[in-house]
Amino acid sequence: MNYETLVPVMRRLAIEAGEKIMQIYNSDDFDVKVKSDDSPVTEADEAADAIISAGLRAEFPDVMLVTEEQSESHTAKGDTFLIVDPLDGTKEFIHRRGDFTVNIAFVENGVPQRGIVYAPAKNRMFFTQADGQSVEETGDFALDTIGALSPINVADSDNTALMVVASKSHRDQATDDYINKYNVKDSKSAGSSLKFCLVATGEADIYPRVGRTMEWDTAAGHAVLLGAGGNVVRFDDHSPLTYGKEDFANPFFIAYAPTVELKEA
Repeated sequence: MNYETLVPVMRRLAIEAGEKIMQIYNSDDFDVKVKSDDSPVTEADEAADAIISAGLRAEFPDVMLVTEEQSESHTAKGDTFLIVDPLDGTKEFIHRRGDFTVNIAFVENGVPQRGIVYAPAKNRMFFTQADGQSVEETGDFALDTIGALSPINVADSDNTALMVVASKSHRDQATDDYINKYNVKDSKSAGSSLKFCLVATGEADIYPRVGRTMEWDTAAGHAVLLGAGGNVVRFDDHSPLTYGKEDFANPFFIAYAPTVELKEA
């Protein structure tokens, strides 16, 4: 994969999808359906998926594509592929809370190497550049003109006063029990893959996820965090979280700055 070609395409498609999502988000009403796994899906999910999938297939026809909204793609096999969650945080979208993102990533040999996380309602965009460094872009997010870029890096964490970020919609007692093993200065909640980005920018030190996620939920944020110097490991044995698993389902995991002294599960 030529990253110099890939990154601008991912960025452009994320912006196009975000524009469509915001049109629907700002409308008076929108349809909400329930998928076979009881998770919600909206016309924004489907419209954004159509934009991104068509764009990626046109540009990279020979690369395996996995996307949340196309169940037939979930039987694909391989450890090198493009992976998409066109609207991560659908519950946040439905309740008009703003914490939703467009996620596009490229996984190579089981590792998310490049990714983009775009939060159109928050006006925040994070992506890995072709050279692997993660950046936050600010500006108007024009399709063909990149705005001001700021390299992002994880915090040099103080283990006596950690900042924790956890899920807004899925926080539970098991999560709190694990967080309580650390010396926590403060905690915040966020929806969707923004939690990875808060660790990547140093706004948080650690994000533990004790709950179900799929690879399309995490790949883009994982790539951004890796490009900012962070890590993502399995909750049970602290081995690296890998991609291309049998059903694209993740184990529990921890995303963190490397200076955090991880506790056992």
